[in-house]
Amino acid sequence: MNILVLNAGSSSLKYQIIEMPSQVVKCVGLVERIGMEDAIFTHEKETQKHTEFLPILNHEIGLKKVAEALLDPKLGVITSVEEIKAIGHRVVHGGSRYSGTVVVTEKVKEDIKDLFSLAPLHNPAHLTGIEVAETIFTAAKQTVVFDTAFHQTMPVEAYQYAIPKKYLEENKVRAYGFHGTSHKYVSEKAIEYLGKKSSKLITIHLGNGCSMAAIKDGQCIDTSMGFSPTNGLIMGTRSGDVDHSVVFFLMKKLNKTADQVNDLLQKESGMKGLTGFSDLREIEENASKGNEDCQNALNLAAYRVKKFIGAYASILNGLDAIIFTAGIGENSSLMRQLSCQNSDFLGIELDEEKNSIRSKEIREIQTVDSKIKILVVPTNEELEIAKETYSLLN
Repeated sequence: MNILVLNAGSSSLKYQIIEMPSQVVKCVGLVERIGMEDAIFTHEKETQKHTEFLPILNHEIGLKKVAEALLDPKLGVITSVEEIKAIGHRVVHGGSRYSGTVVVTEKVKEDIKDLFSLAPLHNPAHLTGIEVAETIFTAAKQTVVFDTAFHQTMPVEAYQYAIPKKYLEENKVRAYGFHGTSHKYVSEKAIEYLGKKSSKLITIHLGNGCSMAAIKDGQCIDTSMGFSPTNGLIMGTRSGDVDHSVVFFLMKKLNKTADQVNDLLQKESGMKGLTGFSDLREIEENASKGNEDCQNALNLAAYRVKKFIGAYASILNGLDAIIFTAGIGENSSLMRQLSCQNSDFLGIELDEEKNSIRSKEIREIQTVDSKIKILVVPTNEELEIAKETYSLLN
């Protein structure tokens, strides 16, 4: 079965065609900087790699570009859209309605739409991907894998907010957590690598969106994102944790509407708000040239990561390993270094030489004396989605 996996981020679209159950990857691709005139489209097939810079102003245009590449006589891996038998979509927010993978129905699409307000950077893009895919790949069954599902094992003390209980019971206002597909995949890979079923892990997913999770014996017991994917760590355009009084100040004193404040915290804050750039590669480059705003932003982002490492080591009552993953976590040696420095009290000691090495394999980057392992584990949300899609349909 050829499964097309679509993973739409807030400003990106990753895709793979994976043959199941053999798990053979036929092609991979990535659309970066969606919404910009200089978007980057990359498509890889075996040893071939094709890259284009072109305007891709929304996810619909991006997905049509993907379909064009899949059918291309030279770049493509299919000759007809009917060769795609299933499409697995990553969907960020499933609310309290979904705790597992489901087949797409009109009801599912309506539920995804109802949750736009909780994941405004993601759920609209996911729904667009589903609807456009329905018009292109007409023979395929479509499924959705929810980012919130893995975090459903959190205990009540981790997910309940200290507000009147009725809002939890009647309106399902609680922490849900996100990036669950990634946290699940890398934690399973780490457990397999360490050879310890009984384990205490902290997974650190750093991309345009960032989150962390405390994982005990394979189950999530806490995570940094909450009711929406806005809080926790500092992200590309999202603020992360902010005192809720700031919201009221912006509304009452500066006369901003609720929608304006929401857009500010979701789309104009984070690294973009601190530096003017949302892409960490540009921030690191400018920081190396002496840009103080960029240097400050890197320190702020790493400081937030360190705070959560300390908190999660406490609730886990111990720690076997911390795991860096996703675009920044896997590729930015600087962010890993800043996030681990001055943590020897916790037994976390980074080896700078090991940290500088780039690889697509699981690797250890701690010193020989470090009590805690520091792992870089490449995430593969697409394979996880393909596995769950295949399992559901067979």
